[in-house]
Amino acid sequence: MASFVFKKFFYGILVLAGVVTVVFWMFQGFGDPARLVLGQTGDSATIANIKKELYLDQPKWKQFVLYVNDVSPIAVHSKDEIEKKQLKGLFVGGEHKLSLKIPYLRRSYQTKKQVGEVLMEALPGTIMLASAAMLLATLLGVVLGVIAAVKKDTWMDTSAVFSSIIGISAPSFFMGILIAYLFGFVLSKYTGLNMTGSWFDIDVKTGEHYYTLQNLLLPAVTLGIRPLAIITQLTRSSMLDVLNQDYIRTAYAKGLSKRSVIWTHALRNALNPVITAVTGWFAELLAGAFFVEYIFGWKGIGKVTVDALEKLDYPVVMGSVLLSAFIFVVINMLADVLYGVVDPRVRVG
Repeated sequence: MASFVFKKFFYGILVLAGVVTVVFWMFQGFGDPARLVLGQTGDSATIANIKKELYLDQPKWKQFVLYVNDVSPIAVHSKDEIEKKQLKGLFVGGEHKLSLKIPYLRRSYQTKKQVGEVLMEALPGTIMLASAAMLLATLLGVVLGVIAAVKKDTWMDTSAVFSSIIGISAPSFFMGILIAYLFGFVLSKYTGLNMTGSWFDIDVKTGEHYYTLQNLLLPAVTLGIRPLAIITQLTRSSMLDVLNQDYIRTAYAKGLSKRSVIWTHALRNALNPVITAVTGWFAELLAGAFFVEYIFGWKGIGKVTVDALEKLDYPVVMGSVLLSAFIFVVINMLADVLYGVVDPRVRVG
């Protein structure tokens, strides 16, 4: 098991290295970063200083090496760099120190804040939204999938399959607009819900922040529709295969109740494809549900990234892509470990 985890970790590092390379070269040549920082009013001396600070006066290959050194958790930095960039971590050495640090994603062109701080401010909102959407999709999807499999060829099965097909086919941005308009505008006096809003609000009189989960409902439902449909289909298909196995018939022959056989024995062995879907979708949602967050005005990684694209704030966009890739790699590794917990046959293999 240890060697397997090490291999997954090594492959994850390769994936992240590839993403860093693609992200760096993809954003080369998009505008003049010095002008994006200063606007059109900066003098030539100030622009030259900005270019030096952003390493734009160096050859492209050296810019890439310096970028990798910044985003890598293991790197070499001078004392001046550590102080100027406000790096956090462990540093060993003299003038040039070997660093085990939090990756430095550079600074936003617009706000001048560190990109890591900008993304960490938005990450709780995305975690909250993705968790609520996946919790809703997983609980309902597994239950509906089991019911559809047990009641095969009945109206329950037909209804679950038909609804899941509609859910898979419906684009998130379309469902987001429809749900926001219907429940947040047309029926708002009955639902008490708003078209837009985040997980905190500001009191107009006092200026203080207060938390509200009311605005979470509509984006969570919108975001959970497609994973709900897929989990329902996968659970139904997997349960139908498992219910025809010999050990299920043996369990019935031993006198176990139907509820015990279905929910304890059959479901546990049918969960592998469901786990794959849950972890994959959770990674995708956690990495940033761009359209849904933007439509509902929910402050998360997706909305921050879209806003940064509109303002040509490329360091924020690049940092968002790297954070998304890291989330995918970590969650996929956790999914492989979870297989062994749920299904003993994986551990034996």
